[in-house]
Amino acid sequence: MQLWVGLGNPGAKYAANRHNIGFMALDRIAADHGFGPWKARFQGQVSEGRFGSDRVILLKPETFMNLSGQSVRAAADFYKIPVEDITVFHDELDLAPGKMRVKQGGGHAGHNGLRSIHQHMGEAYARVRLGIGHPGHKDRVAGYVLSDFFKADQDWLDDLLRGISEGAPALAAGEAQKFLNTVSLRTAPPRSSTGTRPEPKPAPAPEDTRSPIEKLADRFKR
Repeated sequence: MQLWVGLGNPGAKYAANRHNIGFMALDRIAADHGFGPWKARFQGQVSEGRFGSDRVILLKPETFMNLSGQSVRAAADFYKIPVEDITVFHDELDLAPGKMRVKQGGGHAGHNGLRSIHQHMGEAYARVRLGIGHPGHKDRVAGYVLSDFFKADQDWLDDLLRGISEGAPALAAGEAQKFLNTVSLRTAPPRSSTGTRPEPKPAPAPEDTRSPIEKLADRFKR
C-alpha cells in the first residue's frame, strides 16, 4: 500500500493557484483511473484505488499548506504506511513550467508544505516535483505561488497533468524512469508529422572556400 499526497490549500479561492498543482495532479489521477469518491478523513480529502495489485491512497490535506504534515501523519499512522512508501506531489519554483523531477528523500528547500511533512514524518519520503517557474525575485514568491495560472499556461499544464495520470501505474509499480518517460512523451513529444521520429536537423551549409577576389568576381557575374 502507498500513500500519495498532493499539496495545496483548500477552498475555491485557491483551487487554480500555482501552489495547488499537487491537488490538481491527484484530482486528475483519481478521475482518470476510477478511484473512489473523495471523502473527508485525516484533516483532508481521501480517495482510494488500485493500479493492478498496487493499492494507493490519495490524500489532499485541508490543513492549509503550512500544516500539511499533520494530515499526512494521521493517514500514515492509520494505514501503517512507512515513510518510504509516501510520495508527495508539489509545486517546484526551481524547475521551469511543465518540467518534472522525481526525488527520494532530501531537504525541503524552504517549501512550507514539505517543511511540515519533514517535521512530522522525517525526510525519507519521495517527491514528484512539478515545475511552475520562478517569478525572478524572492520577494515576489508568495504572491506568485498564491496566484492562478495564466491562460497561456493551460496547454503545458494540461499536458503535464495528462502525462502524470498516464504514468501513474508505472509510479505505483516503482518504475520511476518509466513514469518520467511517459510524462515526457506528453510534455515534449517527438516533433514529426507521424509522431514516431524527431525531425532531422538541417545539414550545415558547406564551407565557402573561395578567396575574397573570387567571391567579389562572382558578385559581378550576377
